[in-house]
Amino acid sequence: MSQSTITPPGQQAPPLTDAGSPLGNGLKQRHLSMIALGGVIGAGLFVGSGAGIAAAGPSIVLAYAASGILVMFVMRMLGEMSAADPASGSFSVHAERAIGPWAGFTAGWMFWTLLCVGVAIEAIGAAHIMTGWFPGTPSWMWVLVFMAVFCGSNLAAVSNFGEFEFWFATLKIGAIGLFLGLGVLAVLGVLPGAGSPGTANLLDDGGFLPNGVEGLLVGLLASVVAYGGLETVTIAAAESENPVKGVAKAVKTTMWRIAVVYVGSMLVIVTLLPWNDPAVTADGPYAATLDHLGIPAAGEIMNVVILIALLSAMNANIYGSSRMAYSLVSRGQGPKALGKVTGRVPRRAVLASSGFGFVTVLLSYWYPDTLFAWLLNMVGGVILIVWGFIAVSQFVLRRRLEREAPEKLVVRMWGFPYLTWVALAGVAGVLVLMALGEDTRIQVIFTGGLTLALAATGWVLQKRALQRRAAARV
Repeated sequence: MSQSTITPPGQQAPPLTDAGSPLGNGLKQRHLSMIALGGVIGAGLFVGSGAGIAAAGPSIVLAYAASGILVMFVMRMLGEMSAADPASGSFSVHAERAIGPWAGFTAGWMFWTLLCVGVAIEAIGAAHIMTGWFPGTPSWMWVLVFMAVFCGSNLAAVSNFGEFEFWFATLKIGAIGLFLGLGVLAVLGVLPGAGSPGTANLLDDGGFLPNGVEGLLVGLLASVVAYGGLETVTIAAAESENPVKGVAKAVKTTMWRIAVVYVGSMLVIVTLLPWNDPAVTADGPYAATLDHLGIPAAGEIMNVVILIALLSAMNANIYGSSRMAYSLVSRGQGPKALGKVTGRVPRRAVLASSGFGFVTVLLSYWYPDTLFAWLLNMVGGVILIVWGFIAVSQFVLRRRLEREAPEKLVVRMWGFPYLTWVALAGVAGVLVLMALGEDTRIQVIFTGGLTLALAATGWVLQKRALQRRAAARV
């Protein structure tokens, strides 16, 4: 790895912007808006929320609201930094500038690993749906098809990625909008064939907190995972026509998107269905709700929506991981070979990110209980570590911007610095809860090991760069 561009602490850091970057700027405002909107609607929401409902009962609404507030704080902080200085490395670049090269190295490669493992999980999930529709076809064939399609689209112009995400997001938003519309009508008792349940499902069967505070905490942990993916919009903003305007607009709409899509959905589901209905976890809460409302072929409808969500996430993760890898390499924190840009696209970084994702898929088949399980555990708490880096970076850079370039503060974090500290405390609190839980403790251990390994590597590289520069001055 080359460290020629690593800036030692105490020296002037390089600009955060991607001015003069060889990357393209083919993403339009409509692309960024839909990436931001669609980024909050993933397979984790459609399927994974079932486990949270089963654990927390109706109080899952509080769990999603609490974690949603944390995410809004994180995105506001990230939006402040990204609107001031858009960069394809997003929070990794900000962490390098605020804390040091080792922090940018750690946050960047952790997120890259998370996205690549995510590609594998999504490819496997999409293949599972396809084999259900086409019995007898091998799942590896579908994985290969999906990997080839999205790797190919990301190797072309960045506008291809934008168009895929635009239409994926449009379909997801249409599906969730239709679901919420039908659900609200059913709750009000005006949907034909469906009487209003009132508050029975919210207060009966054990009450609003059927499993107590412990169940609420399990639901909280489940909800945090579902919010991952919002950060991609700040990475994409660097390749848009107007990065500052684009990221500012996307971040400012985060609050209502989270409130409507997540909290609104959970409230509709637990109002219409008993929280302990076996179908909530067996079929997924959305499919179970549609079945309850008598919507024909509800299960297959949701399979289509889930497939779209999975493919959208695959596309976004290949894009995000390739840009993160390119940004790290361009700052001397990765193999130089990945830094080549052809046709304004970092194609080697795209191939490397897709390749790692495909290898991860193979590991899931060859070593499902060992290597793949280790990878899943290693990335289990990564998003929380990244959020921690974002909060610390925003605290440092906000002070710096107020002194040096206050005109760049187009987006401002609310209640600074108090809510920044609240966000840091929230991140730490969730990590503590994970460490106390039997099912999640192993994730904290593995994620902690990955964090320490990358931080140590980044620190060594930073020290070597400092020593080389000191020697060059002698």
